[in-house]
Amino acid sequence: MASVASPVIFKEFCPLYYLLNAIPTKVQKGFRSIVVYLTALDTNGDYIAVGSSIGMLYLYCRHLNQMKKYNFEGKCESITFVKLLSCFDDLVAVGTASGRVAVFQLVSSLPGRNKQLRRFDVAGIHKSSITALAWSPNGMKLFSGDDKGKIVYSALDLDQGICNSSLVLEEPSSIVQLDYNQKVLLVSTLQRTILFYTEEKSVKQVGTQPRK
Repeated sequence: MASVASPVIFKEFCPLYYLLNAIPTKVQKGFRSIVVYLTALDTNGDYIAVGSSIGMLYLYCRHLNQMKKYNFEGKCESITFVKLLSCFDDLVAVGTASGRVAVFQLVSSLPGRNKQLRRFDVAGIHKSSITALAWSPNGMKLFSGDDKGKIVYSALDLDQGICNSSLVLEEPSSIVQLDYNQKVLLVSTLQRTILFYTEEKSVKQVGTQPRK
């Protein structure tokens, strides 16, 4: 006898006021009052990361119910993409409208984990807005894509505090999505989707027809 499928129940969830109330709606810059727009979002079991139009990253810890703020030095510019990763250490990668990419290695209260906030910068390869970020599961590799089609690979050595970056691929249209697993990088652009094999440096297109 075939089992009867249980009915699907739709639930409506209320806005996260405890999170939104911890983010200012306006900030004062000299004599000007600037409206703060929320521009990027990522979540996992430990954190909610929210990027803003003023270059501030708001990171809410779900276990401690605490909001922390991180920013880029220098020019205040919009954050366009954020990507969290929980591995041995908690990491968050941030991309901006001008192509800056930074990685924050977060402080943890757990024994043997990172005790000092550290930041790594992907130096000057991207020149346009960051549209996608992808981590390797162990946090040693970060891939970043921009709206001009450039994809940059950054190798991170968290113990030594080193980040080495290089351009690995250049597509003729904007990158819209990246995902990495088992030495294969999935790349979606406005025109096509490809598999980039990082060891062989080879490309295989998914499907044959370009996107319209």
